Amino acid sequence: MTPAWGRLYERCAAATPFQTHAWLHSWWLSYGRPGRLRLLVVRAGRDLVAAAPLMLVNRPLPALVPLGGGISDYTDVLLDDTDDGRAAGALTEALADAARTALVDFREVRPGGAVERVYDRWSGPRRVVRDSLCLELPAVPMGELIARLPSAKSGQRARAQLRKLAALGVWRRAVGPEEVEAALGLLLELHRLQWQGRKVTGEHLRPRFQEHLVRSVGPMVRSGNAVVTEFRIGEEVVAVDLTLLSRSVTGGYLYGAHPSLRQRKADVAVMLLDASAEHCGGGPAGTLSLLRGDEPYKRHWRPERVVNQRFLMARRRTAPLLTAALCDATARQRSREVLHRWRSRGQG
Repeated sequence: MTPAWGRLYERCAAATPFQTHAWLHSWWLSYGRPGRLRLLVVRAGRDLVAAAPLMLVNRPLPALVPLGGGISDYTDVLLDDTDDGRAAGALTEALADAARTALVDFREVRPGGAVERVYDRWSGPRRVVRDSLCLELPAVPMGELIARLPSAKSGQRARAQLRKLAALGVWRRAVGPEEVEAALGLLLELHRLQWQGRKVTGEHLRPRFQEHLVRSVGPMVRSGNAVVTEFRIGEEVVAVDLTLLSRSVTGGYLYGAHPSLRQRKADVAVMLLDASAEHCGGGPAGTLSLLRGDEPYKRHWRPERVVNQRFLMARRRTAPLLTAALCDATARQRSREVLHRWRSRGQG
């Protein structure tokens, strides 16, 4: 399905890099469970006009969930932008048939996602709740990002950091598709090194994650949906960055940087943002996403706070599953709020 999927992906403006065929197919090979795949497609003649890549899970509730969960910052369906409503309607009916005794649970949908058109047509019980926070910047050159900083002093510091990187001799190059495997291996090695002795996302250290990246990113580099950048001093690679791209979103997904950069007082965040801004191309409708998380170094750039959405849809006989999911989401949100207040008091 790769060619047809790719054509539909290009006709869906809301699609993010996490809906590419390469990413989803590779994710399934690393994280899928045999017998659980539920791939819904709608065709008009020979053309693929809608697709929903799903998996059936049984815990904590029976549910159909989109592929890519856990390691993908955004999930969604694909819908042709020229659809007059028939493809969206057919996909909605297919989803209702596939759900049977399961809840439909789309997490981490970026506002404006294509699944909103399915949700609007859903006839059974449904709810939208808040999901993860993402921070977003406009897709503009680095100079304009610096101009957005809250004070002249902040801008001066950022420009000084760029000059320092140049004085250290840091230069960058985007690797070719044939170099991706080696570059990603080094990225993960540097990632482990930079987080040594500190709390790190455990999944990033697992072989299946590395296998997924290598399988998916090579084709994505070829199609223009990913850029792997090496940062060097002389001929030594001191950092590697993976940035994912689509028409609507550019996002720095993962990087690894040698601790020596920080020892030399190089600002790694400025270095990476400078490279990501270059990849954006400055499209008027594009977004430079800092992806999930509200880390202080992200807030420094005055990003817009954009909350992902979670779309819950049930059939009438599975309405109790929807109620259970809402109760769980509410309890988790309250726990996060309590923890945030406790941490805020501790810092005060």
